[in-house]
Amino acid sequence: MSMKKLILLFTALIVFTSTVAAQDQTQDQTKKVIQHAPIKETSPASGKEMYTTYCAVCHGTDGKGGGPAASALKVPPTNLTQLSKNSGGKYPALKVTSAIRGEGDVPAHGSKDMPVWGSLFWNMSHGHEGEVQQRVANLTKYIESLQAK
Repeated sequence: MSMKKLILLFTALIVFTSTVAAQDQTQDQTKKVIQHAPIKETSPASGKEMYTTYCAVCHGTDGKGGGPAASALKVPPTNLTQLSKNSGGKYPALKVTSAIRGEGDVPAHGSKDMPVWGSLFWNMSHGHEGEVQQRVANLTKYIESLQAK
C-alpha cells in the first residue's frame, strides 16, 4: 500500500471516529433523566391541587399525557382525557381509584420512575385511612372532570 493511500485511510478513520464520538455525546445530552423529589404536601380536599402537584408532571396539566417528564418514561403516560371513551362512555372510577392506590395493573405506576400515590398518601396522612380515602376520591373526581366531551 502506498504512503498516500495509508495517510488517506488513516485520516478517514480519524474523521469517522470523531463523528461517531460526537454523535454519542449528542445522544447522551438529549437523554432525559427523571429526578426524584420529596413529596409536597397538598390539601386532601382539592383534587385539582393534588393533580397539579402529583400527576401533571407526567400526564400534563390537560391530562393528555404530555407532561414535562413524559418523554423520560419507559411507558408513556395514559391520556387521562380518554378514560371514559375507552370504557364505553362510562368513567371507570374504580379503575382510576385502584390505579392511584397502586392496586391496579398500571405498568408506569408500578415502576421506580412513577410512584404509587396510595402508599404516599398513607404516609402523608400518618395512617389516617379517612384522609387517604378523601385524597383518592377527590383526585379521582378531578380526573373525571378532565374527560373529553
